[in-house]
Parts: sequence; C-alpha cells; structure tokens
Amino acid sequence: MASEKPTEAPLLADAAIIRQGVTRLARHMRSGRSAAALSINKISVLSHLRSRGPSTPGEIATADRQQPQSLTRVFAELTQAGLIARTAAEDDRRQSIVSLTEAGLAALEQDLAERDAWLAKAIADLSETERGVLLLTARLMDRLVDRAP
Repeated sequence: MASEKPTEAPLLADAAIIRQGVTRLARHMRSGRSAAALSINKISVLSHLRSRGPSTPGEIATADRQQPQSLTRVFAELTQAGLIARTAAEDDRRQSIVSLTEAGLAALEQDLAERDAWLAKAIADLSETERGVLLLTARLMDRLVDRAP
C-alpha cells in the first residue's frame, strides 16, 4: 500500500508546531548569551567566511537571503573590530573581498561555544533516544534550509 501525502491542513498544523518550537528554542538560546555576544547577522557573516572562505559582500548577502545594503553596517562594525578584513578584488578593484581574521575566528568560536554550553546543559537530562531525535531533527532542518528556494 502506497503511503498517502498528508493534506494541507495537517501539514499547516505540523508546520505551526515546528515553528513554535524552533522559535522558542532560538529565543531561549539568544537570551542565555552574554552581553558582549555577537549579533545574529555578525555570526552569520563570520560563519559564512569560516565555511566558504573569502567572499564578496554580495555573495554573503545572497547566501543569507539579504540585500548587500542591509549588511553594510555589519561589515563596517566587523572591520572596525578587526574581525574581518576587506581588500580590493584583483579582477575588479571596485569590488571588495571580505575575509575572516584570526580574531574573527576566535570571536566566532567563543560565541558558538557559549551557545553550545547552554544547549548541552539544556539537553543534559534528556534520554539518549530523545537526544537522537533532536539530532535527526537538526539534520532534517538543515536539509529543509538547503532545499529552500
């Protein structure tokens, strides 16, 4: 017997429950961070540079589904803090290339370590099966984001 696809109403109900859980978890993770923690946009830029290497501001904005202009202040603040470096592109001197500095990598790793410590504490009392379900869920959420139009 072939499995039937759920109708729209159950999918929307499931989506609402998932959205609520993800939103609440994200909110709690943000509230548990130190006052000196990096903003979500800054973490996103630094994470992009760590995983993909030097990039143009446009490439970073596109990967984040943002307009380059909306990240202008973020780039300026990261540059001023010494967390990223900007250089002119060799093929087009009008275009800049953004790269991660050692200080930027250290700041990113510190911020992520704080979040990981908070989450490790939060899941400490879960069973191995429950943690496994969360790991599977995280992988599925990554797949959803990777497939998003």
